[in-house]
Amino acid sequence: MTNSHRQRWMTALIALPVLIAILVIGDWALLAGILAASAVGQYEFYTMFWPRNEKMTLKLLGCLMGIAILIASYLNLPGAVVGFIALTFWISNFAFLGKYGISMRDDADFTQAQIITGGVLYLPLLLQAALSFERVELILVLFAAFASDIGGFYAGRFFGKNKIWPRVSPKKTVEGSLGGMLGCCLICIGLGLTFGTAPWYAYLLLGVLLNCASQLGDFFESALKRTVGVKDSGTILPGHGGVLDRIDSILLVLPTYWFAQSIYPFF
Repeated sequence: MTNSHRQRWMTALIALPVLIAILVIGDWALLAGILAASAVGQYEFYTMFWPRNEKMTLKLLGCLMGIAILIASYLNLPGAVVGFIALTFWISNFAFLGKYGISMRDDADFTQAQIITGGVLYLPLLLQAALSFERVELILVLFAAFASDIGGFYAGRFFGKNKIWPRVSPKKTVEGSLGGMLGCCLICIGLGLTFGTAPWYAYLLLGVLLNCASQLGDFFESALKRTVGVKDSGTILPGHGGVLDRIDSILLVLPTYWFAQSIYPFF
């Protein structure tokens, strides 16, 4: 076992009891866990574009807006959620406007200005969906993402030969992708038949859907990192990289499940 692989398992073994405690306690503990993951992940997202202390005021502003969105969602204030998103968007616009109006050079970049809004939409807006889930639904979503990741990692490690999308993620293989799909479907069927009310084939279809979301979420962050030239979003989790590296797949699995259960009730 390589040192990186050992670190990966040690980090997971330390994080697992914390995750279990959050799921058992729920309510405020769930909010606190989501707030922490969102704030750190958001800061990592901004730092990929603006390294070290660059644009620190805008980074902190984006993180604070993210915290406000999650608290508003927890308090069931949808109007406030929309308001904070709009406020973030317009503060970014005003930053662009000010730079364009004051600078003697044409170096104001509207795309750069929207990185702040992008971070808010990418993390807190998507993570707040978890606050509306029943406990078993949250367990299903998290374990579906974990099974996709672990199944894909080990299937690729032992059986991987054919690259699936080398430009985006050179190490990922077709075999790993299928292993992740199998793991995700087994988790969804197992939890669904134990606690749910839908037929087995509904959970099979859900597993396929959530696994596709998990893999696409992972591919998106991989492409993002390659675009800005970084290997990991951060270093806070030994063997895993940053928080964003750990939750990138969950960020798409959460809204995918939210949309699916709004059409067809699984529990």
